[in-house]
Amino acid sequence: MNILMLSSTFPYPPTRGGTQVRTFNLLKYLSERHSITLITQRSPDVTDQEVEALQDTVSKLMVFPRPTSVSSGWINKLRRFGTSLAQATPQNVLHLYSPLIQAQVDQLVSQGECEVITCEHSINEIYVRPPFQEKVRTVVNIHSSVYGSCRDQLASGTSENTLRDRINLPLLYRYEQRYTAKFSQLVVTTEEDRQQMQTFRPDGSIAVIPNGVDLERFPCRLGDPGGHRLVFVGAMDNVANIDAVRFLTLEIFPAVRQRYPDTELFLVGARPIPEIQAFNQQPGVTVTGQVPSMAEYLHRATICMVPMRTGYGIKNKTLEAMAAGVPVIASDRGLEGLAVDGPGVPLRALRASTVEEYVTAIDRLFADPELRATLSLNGRSLIESDYTWETAGQRYEAALMAQEITSQ
Repeated sequence: MNILMLSSTFPYPPTRGGTQVRTFNLLKYLSERHSITLITQRSPDVTDQEVEALQDTVSKLMVFPRPTSVSSGWINKLRRFGTSLAQATPQNVLHLYSPLIQAQVDQLVSQGECEVITCEHSINEIYVRPPFQEKVRTVVNIHSSVYGSCRDQLASGTSENTLRDRINLPLLYRYEQRYTAKFSQLVVTTEEDRQQMQTFRPDGSIAVIPNGVDLERFPCRLGDPGGHRLVFVGAMDNVANIDAVRFLTLEIFPAVRQRYPDTELFLVGARPIPEIQAFNQQPGVTVTGQVPSMAEYLHRATICMVPMRTGYGIKNKTLEAMAAGVPVIASDRGLEGLAVDGPGVPLRALRASTVEEYVTAIDRLFADPELRATLSLNGRSLIESDYTWETAGQRYEAALMAQEITSQ
């Protein structure tokens, strides 16, 4: 099968972030079985070596420059906002749009050089014209609902700009309602997102395909290190992660230190913003920045904390911690899409929402090595059975080929 994949995010290396992880691993699986033409954009931080490495993964790689500048000033901002409203398209989608890519996509479709177009993340939907459905199968791998994420941030009080997001919310609703109509198949990562997208496409085909874990990069640890060491992992310039780190460092961690003064907290991830870097000054807190191996820090931790208060979709950080055999304490958001407790379900993680609940859960795990062992074993077993990239790739291939997808 000839597949045309569109990704405005350069999907290599897969350690850059959640979007790259999902796109690269699905791409890697498909490229072993099909002919892949990948069209992507290159930001200034992408190296020639990374381009060469990605080239080895696909049949044909087409790399275009990514727009880097946006004119400033109130008049230009108002003009961009007016264009966004008129086209019912978010400004970041319009900003990344490339006429050169559009011309290339149009040519490939008109010449019959692809059987399927897949947009890796909804931001790439802009290149798919409605008439394409008459010639090729069109698939959008949504990752997470932009409308649902914005609504969630407003509801949870974690929006960076409340006025802007309140104005944008109706626009995002119309946007997702409009663009989803262009696709033969919608792909999401969780049942919650499927329900959200179903409001836009009640009769549409919507497949739930969770993320996976590279078990070689995240092997299960050989033993329990004990002690009182907490870890949070993730990109430190991501809005949802920033909010979670603030909550963990400023509210949860001080309460834990009152009970266990020797407790350490490691904030592990690339691109920490200045506010997060400043947490290095707080007793017991270490901000690492980018590290060669997330797994090493997970293996040394007593508990992995995932106190997310916003952000739709399944969380790679939760899956990777479970794969590494680290007990997890997380919010409902941090555990979205995962069966970790309840009737008939082995206990795989502890759930919390308030500071008091987090402290109680941490206290339980610090004091009970058998409970830590249970969560470690059950979490790893869940990943091995349901959340490998091999499993995700098989399900994604079925979605691209319009085959029935076997549920987990």
